[in-house]
Amino acid sequence: MSVYQSAEQFYAVMQAVFDFVMQHPDYVAAFSHSNLVIRMNLRSPEAEILLDGRQPPLGVYFGPRPGRANLEISLDADLLHALWLGTESTHQAFLSGRIQTRGNLLKAMQLAEVFTAAERIYPTIARQYGLPGA
Repeated sequence: MSVYQSAEQFYAVMQAVFDFVMQHPDYVAAFSHSNLVIRMNLRSPEAEILLDGRQPPLGVYFGPRPGRANLEISLDADLLHALWLGTESTHQAFLSGRIQTRGNLLKAMQLAEVFTAAERIYPTIARQYGLPGA
């Protein structure tokens, strides 16, 4: 059984996560000046998050958006849940092919602070939403 029952539920949780991250400019400073666009394509449920670092403030969009991204990351929503809870290794997920990328992953190093901040708050938000394993 999937952690997320619908795209709407996934987007609600992600909105809460990124609202927290955006309240801390030091977490997003590097990425919001990176001139990069990152698209996260999620499966089970099908969902999309676009992070736009072309100018401050950081743009976070939920749902399909037109245009090209510098980097596209594809993974299952359950895997993202496990990564941000710390029960799965990001390194292992890349090596096993459970995370696929298109574009230059090295250019996205500025995204690390944003994801680290998301990992910090995610367990609390996941518990608030009653997600399994949180």
